[in-house]
Amino acid sequence: MMAVSPDTEGGTKDLFVTSPHMSRRRRRGVLVKFGLLVALMLAVAALVTLILTILNSSFGLVAVEDARSPSELVGSLGYPHDTELGELTKQELVLLLGQEISTNLGRRFEREQRFFSDRLVFEDKYVLNDLCISDEPPAACWLPARSREDVEALVVERVVEPTIVGTWSFLDSTFNRDEIEAKVAADLPEAELVFRSWLSWEFVRSPQSPEPAIAGIRTALFGSLWVVAITLVFSFPIGVGAAIYLEEYAGENRLNAVIQTNINNLAGVPSIIYGMLGLAIFVRTLETFTSGSFLVGGGEATANGRTIVSAGLTLGLLILPLIIINAQEAIRAVPGSFRQAGMALGSTKWQTVRAHVLPNALPGILTGTILAVARALGETAPLVVVGASTFITTDPAGPFSKFTVMPIQIFQWTSRPQDEFRNIAAAAIIVLLVLLLTLNTAAVILRNRYSRRAQ
Repeated sequence: MMAVSPDTEGGTKDLFVTSPHMSRRRRRGVLVKFGLLVALMLAVAALVTLILTILNSSFGLVAVEDARSPSELVGSLGYPHDTELGELTKQELVLLLGQEISTNLGRRFEREQRFFSDRLVFEDKYVLNDLCISDEPPAACWLPARSREDVEALVVERVVEPTIVGTWSFLDSTFNRDEIEAKVAADLPEAELVFRSWLSWEFVRSPQSPEPAIAGIRTALFGSLWVVAITLVFSFPIGVGAAIYLEEYAGENRLNAVIQTNINNLAGVPSIIYGMLGLAIFVRTLETFTSGSFLVGGGEATANGRTIVSAGLTLGLLILPLIIINAQEAIRAVPGSFRQAGMALGSTKWQTVRAHVLPNALPGILTGTILAVARALGETAPLVVVGASTFITTDPAGPFSKFTVMPIQIFQWTSRPQDEFRNIAAAAIIVLLVLLLTLNTAAVILRNRYSRRAQ
């Protein structure tokens, strides 16, 4: 109902609405707006809590005990005790390593033999890398196949042998430092208390290790990059090609409708099902190919098909429906006038699609593809079924290597009872998040770049 109020000077005031229906709509709109704001605030709070929890575990005080003091080791070589291991040459580091092996050979023979997979003891002679044979301890064999950094890592792990005996979170380390120092001085007099950033360049470049003090994410990071690369190479051309056919060439018939329905349904299938499919097809049926044995004359597959190729193809199948659907939406969004203009100028169907449709749909296609690949990067269940390793210290040398990936590495660390493994798991989560954010940023940049070109 509309009402008009007369003006005291003979005129009229502005019209105003007194309808109860409009008042209810306004109140409902305010409530909806408030509800959406609450949802946004809850989402932001959950994200901030997650990030703060991870950061809280990635930094803090650590109590470390060494089996051998680094200053004692460098002193045995005649250097001042304040000399760091990083200042020693490769030959001097190997000398320390050889002295330790020689001194403790009887007690640690099997342990060292497992660690030096390329070292054999035959007739009391040391054989290193099949390049050096000596009657003396391996001090004169300079491990030519290893870099200086690798030899230093061996000295730290097998001679210094640092052991973490206590960890504290960043908040505890900041607000309760005096109490922690007093407790370490009373209970752990031999330990050194240091503030440690579990997330460091050394953590990124170091391989996995059973000792959390020196464990790193390098092997899992390389494995993830290999798997994602094969996933993208396999799924992108097939997915975009299928989308072009369904949108530009497929007619309105029952068969194409069934295909489209199945593609939509496959996008919602649990990922573990794809893992079982990959195990049956890629690991077992195509073992000769996925193990790489066809490259060496058809010999026995050393990895039984549980390789990076199998993992990449399995994840490729997982994200293939997502790429097809996203590409279809991007192609469908291109105005039909573009197609009509191309056909009117005498272009064939494919020429029109290639020159007009795809350039305009490419931003959406790339965005959907990178987001799908980001999902594949965080998958764990399919790779567990396919056969990803939970503990491996050797970097993948190619697509037919055994592997692990970052999500599986994080799960393996969080399942360990020691608190320090949860610290390095938090650091690995940050690395994974940075990798995911990098992919998402690349999607935005590519979308904006090709959108400007299309205009």
